[in-house]
Amino acid sequence: MKLNVLFINDVHGYIAPHPELFYNETGEVVETAGGYAHIAGFAEQIRKRNPNTLFFDGGDTLHGTKPVVDSEGKALVPILNALKLDALVGHWDFAYGPDRLKELNTQLEFPVLGCNIYSEDGSNFLQPTAMYEKAGLKIGVIGISAMIVDKVMPEKMSKGLKFTSGLDEVSEYVKNLKARGSDIIILLSHNGFPQDVELLKKVEGIDICLSAHTHNRIYKPIEINGTRIVQCGCHGAFIGNFILEIEDKKIKAYDYELVKVDASLPKNTKVDTMVQNLLKPYQEIRELAIGSTTETLHRYNTINSTLDELLLRSIANSTATEIVFSNGWRYGAPIPKGNITENDLYNIAPMNPPVSTVELTGAEIKEMLEENLERTFCCDPIGQMGGYVKRCLGLQVNFRIENPKGHRIQEIYFKSDHINFDKIYKVGFVTTQGVARKYGKNRKRHEQTAVAAMKEYLKKNPVFTPSKVGSFRLV
Repeated sequence: MKLNVLFINDVHGYIAPHPELFYNETGEVVETAGGYAHIAGFAEQIRKRNPNTLFFDGGDTLHGTKPVVDSEGKALVPILNALKLDALVGHWDFAYGPDRLKELNTQLEFPVLGCNIYSEDGSNFLQPTAMYEKAGLKIGVIGISAMIVDKVMPEKMSKGLKFTSGLDEVSEYVKNLKARGSDIIILLSHNGFPQDVELLKKVEGIDICLSAHTHNRIYKPIEINGTRIVQCGCHGAFIGNFILEIEDKKIKAYDYELVKVDASLPKNTKVDTMVQNLLKPYQEIRELAIGSTTETLHRYNTINSTLDELLLRSIANSTATEIVFSNGWRYGAPIPKGNITENDLYNIAPMNPPVSTVELTGAEIKEMLEENLERTFCCDPIGQMGGYVKRCLGLQVNFRIENPKGHRIQEIYFKSDHINFDKIYKVGFVTTQGVARKYGKNRKRHEQTAVAAMKEYLKKNPVFTPSKVGSFRLV
């Protein structure tokens, strides 16, 4: 028999076709990609060819764009049900709090999994595993939700919960599923590609790992300890398609394709209607230009980000500060050269947090940045607990990526001079991911939100040109 396993991950609320960053021999290019209507159309086509098909979502699904955030994820429920998914795991899906995710879980026609999440009484918060049967073949699925939710994310996301790496749990659930008759075992994980590779080195018995979180575009499965691992980029721009040849209830051969989601794929009209209806109230902010950019803006680089530079300059303008920090978020579609709309600004900061200020010593700034570099580049993948490098404006940070923890930064310049470790600097920021609560004094939340700050900045500076040199520099 043949078994198809379809996979998407890190769609981040991008329900419709949108600008996406690709690469060719000339460098970066922006093309239109994504959209649930085309994802649903492709899945429908595969199911018609082969009813022995499973479809999984790696999470970061119920958050990321204004229509989805405004409804706290509920707007996506009918669309996801129409996709006929088989399971989901989570990360930003906890953004509205654990109780909200539980509520949405009851409305979804498939389970949200998480073998590594525990309530205060020690019980599993989510269903740890699921079992499926296709033509007599039993497929066991283990879900891992992002281990970082209770470690580096806003506190409300993990209230009353504890998240582990899943290493111990996965080993036990492999045994459990095999004892229950599983012929094939799939790991559906939102820990990230480096973390999943590390786990797979230590755990036997997993046939396929569907990885998420780190937005890798893996065109050919990578084999780790007998497991085939894939990841499908982000924003719904790709869908993965495993074609497994099964003999005697074992995988004898397989093929895999990372399929670009664009207008070449069939469109599911039912899902397309759902998407268009959901977007109708947001049509004006999606079309009305409030500024423009002379360059494509994106946050796909690990170290510096032109997209976040617009946010940082806006915060600096709003708070009258010269040093500004924000988190190194991965999600957020590019803004192509040309017009900038209000919807583009919500894509940069969909939760629209207030801008804030805090007083930090130079020593605290260095400590905070060293901590962030360790969380990004830790030699032990399980210690990698963030997105990209923290975004920064006003400083020049020279660092060596290969240096040990706490010693990566060589120099920090402010206004052409080395930063004074004893001096106090007033800095602007957004969210505790920008500046954690343990740092600084006189923390103040301002009345203006991130989107309002960006709109005000573009009103004063209608044509935005990013700088050629970012704040972080590898030396």
